[in-house]
Amino acid sequence: MEGTVTAEDDPAAERGPAAESATAARGDAQRGGAPAAVAAEAPAVIKSPGCGGTESGTLFDVDVPVRLPSALSPSRAGDFMQCPLLYRLRVVDKSPEPPNAAAARGTLVHAVLDRLFDLPAGGRTPDEAAALLQPEWDRLLVKDPRLGQLFGAPEDLADWLATAKSLLGRYFTLEDPNRLEPARREWFVRAVVGEGDERFVLHGVVDRLDVAPNGLLRVVDYKTGKAPSAAYEAKNLFQMKFYALVLWKLRDVVPKRLQLIFLGSGDVLTYDPDEQDLRGMEQKITAVWAAIRAAAQRREWPASPSRLCDWCSFKAGCPAHGGQVPPAPVVEFTPAS
Repeated sequence: MEGTVTAEDDPAAERGPAAESATAARGDAQRGGAPAAVAAEAPAVIKSPGCGGTESGTLFDVDVPVRLPSALSPSRAGDFMQCPLLYRLRVVDKSPEPPNAAAARGTLVHAVLDRLFDLPAGGRTPDEAAALLQPEWDRLLVKDPRLGQLFGAPEDLADWLATAKSLLGRYFTLEDPNRLEPARREWFVRAVVGEGDERFVLHGVVDRLDVAPNGLLRVVDYKTGKAPSAAYEAKNLFQMKFYALVLWKLRDVVPKRLQLIFLGSGDVLTYDPDEQDLRGMEQKITAVWAAIRAAAQRREWPASPSRLCDWCSFKAGCPAHGGQVPPAPVVEFTPAS
């Protein structure tokens, strides 16, 4: 699929000075003014906009380095462990994904639970939480107007908001927010691990941090889905141990408790980590980061088919399911600081 390359839809436009030069050279080639050596280089063709490259399906040069920070979040670490190709499409190619009603509901419920604690103790009620739904939804639409495309009719939106209201109602059966005063909410955390050139950043957003009068820490995460089976429980604990490791690095204190609140099923999962847990977690994350760097160096990001493919927005273009992705670009990781 051919198209005009612009600074807006060409990934190379965000890859630094070298990429800008390459973009300009390709523009000259399209106008017939480029040197023969440059014009002879055929950039990769994005045949499936949903699987690599740009949303408009334009051309880009896979030999122009993609510069990425040496950083890892629990979500992206989970992507790589689940499927290296999924990590590549989200992080390296930055392939667009369509909005998802379930994910949007999760974002909305998280926003309401955050705003709920702006109210004074005694005023944090189910009715007040429900009243926050519409204004928070309006804020989300401003940030991402595509979310409005999820609902074909007003009644569809009303039904969807009703499911979010139900999840909020269940929250009040699991804990009383009037008895809590979180120390942090929607808290961006960041810590550097590793040595020398192997240093990289761990980062993420903690839904809620509670601090007891004696200084003990509790890390709380809200999930709008149901509690997982034993086979998938480790995935959720991985995220929480990740946050616990970052907090340990930041405060030199091991959180006393990690708590997952599953609003979809009304379950609460808790885990009390210790230093040995977190040292093991650091080793595991370091190994994941090393594997990511190795995959980038080889330019090999294999698909890893599983039952989770049915929920992947890239399934139609995945080689494991008969699709095709463009060649992987060169990746350069910037040093962590």
